[in-house]
Amino acid sequence: MQGTVATFDQSTRGGSLLTDDGMPLEFPAEALAEHIRHLRIGQRVFVDTDDSGRITSVAIWR
Repeated sequence: MQGTVATFDQSTRGGSLLTDDGMPLEFPAEALAEHIRHLRIGQRVFVDTDDSGRITSVAIWR
């Protein structure tokens, strides 16, 4: 799935995004791929979720 970054806190490395389906989701710092050092609002990302809909992975490329 893909989404657009809505918020990103540089100090906690957590944030939120809006999926292409229009659903807002929050992500923890642990979900960020190793290549991500910073995200900007409006940036497109690839997202993986678990069965409950929680974000497990956020990446800039695949």
